Amino acid sequence: MHLCTPFLVQKNKKMKRILIKNAQIINFSSTTNSDLLIKNNKIEKIGENLNENADIEIDASGKYILPGGVDPHVHFNLPTFVGNTADDFVTGSKAALFGGTTSVIDFVSPAKNESLISALQKRIEETKASLCNVNLHLSPTWWGENSAYEIERAIKEFGIKSFKVYLAYKNGVGINDDVLLKVMDIVGKNNCLVTVHAENDELIEYNRRKLIQSRKTQPKYHPISRPDDVEADAISRVITYSKYTKCDVYIVHVSSKKGIDLIENAQKNGIKIYAETCPHYLLLTDSVYNSDFETSAKYVLSPPLRKKEDNDALWNAIEKGVIQTIGTDHCSFNIKGQKDFGKNDFTKIVNGAGGVEHRFELLYTYGVMQNKISLNKLVEICCYNPAKIFGLKNKGEIKVGNDADVIIWNPNFEKTILVSNQMQNCDNNIFENFKTMGKAETIILGGKIIKF
Repeated sequence: MHLCTPFLVQKNKKMKRILIKNAQIINFSSTTNSDLLIKNNKIEKIGENLNENADIEIDASGKYILPGGVDPHVHFNLPTFVGNTADDFVTGSKAALFGGTTSVIDFVSPAKNESLISALQKRIEETKASLCNVNLHLSPTWWGENSAYEIERAIKEFGIKSFKVYLAYKNGVGINDDVLLKVMDIVGKNNCLVTVHAENDELIEYNRRKLIQSRKTQPKYHPISRPDDVEADAISRVITYSKYTKCDVYIVHVSSKKGIDLIENAQKNGIKIYAETCPHYLLLTDSVYNSDFETSAKYVLSPPLRKKEDNDALWNAIEKGVIQTIGTDHCSFNIKGQKDFGKNDFTKIVNGAGGVEHRFELLYTYGVMQNKISLNKLVEICCYNPAKIFGLKNKGEIKVGNDADVIIWNPNFEKTILVSNQMQNCDNNIFENFKTMGKAETIILGGKIIKF
């Protein structure tokens, strides 16, 4: 795979030579004490006691140097039945940068019967507002006589290498299994990747109808309508289809022990399958739904939050390498005017929550500091692996010749996450009152220090 350069937003073109001294450089496979020279938006030199002329010199004593984060799963400026997401490409990318993420991968979701290429071209224009690097997944939401041709054109002409399909939401962007197999067949033949939102839509709708008919309308019934069997069933089918189509697959936002166990078994049996999870599936449980609407509606996202044993299984899978990436599925909505559309019917609560701003600080605090993962593993799952899997060249690793997307991490910064101090543009936060340690103190994007 390779970086789709038409989507790469090159901001801040006036470059200065930056010398970072006394750095502890954290890569996925190494930790080194070195100085770092940035020149012309690239990492120019790494070595001890560099004596270089620089416009800016930074003493990084006691701090860590990390590659700029790559979030492989965000939804900015996404149209929905309650209006666009609260974060557009400006506010969403600002939140990403503030949290240490310098590259995001968003989505193109064509309407039914809309040309994939036309939708892709429109989305490319929207990404130009972004303040950080942007790449795109393309979602085949329907199948027509030109679909295979348009997928191949997207690959060859626009550099698209990953195609997102939804097995849920079949009244909107979701597809049936016959279409899924067609997508996997053509994508596999072109050595690209199919990413999958894996939930059994038919079972979800069956459960939802029964609950609403029984007047069980509150948000606490959202996870009951989408049990872990819903995820496991869809993942199992995708694994089988991957075996026959020879198409590599990537399961987004894995939430359950059942799901990750299936993925681990498939990996052991030679299926090329990647797994992603999100901070909320590691740190929150379904107990949050047992509250009033204003409090619980913000947690309505899909798959839903699950149990403590699911949290533990996902942490374990990260450590073992079964899960390769952490995305955020950032999809922010306001309670007022958006999520409250479903106040009397949980099935009408728009699904999604923010998170791109907090990925590093949460994983550092509740992963690294609690000895669940190492700093190197943090870099691997948040920087190196997503860049490698999705072909973002020169990203995800601090090495000479790579892009100068670099963050200086202060491990001693204390904070409480609050709506009042967040960058994301919405009236709620699913991590409200979480205490964190660590901060992306200096963010360098393409060789220039970002100012907020």
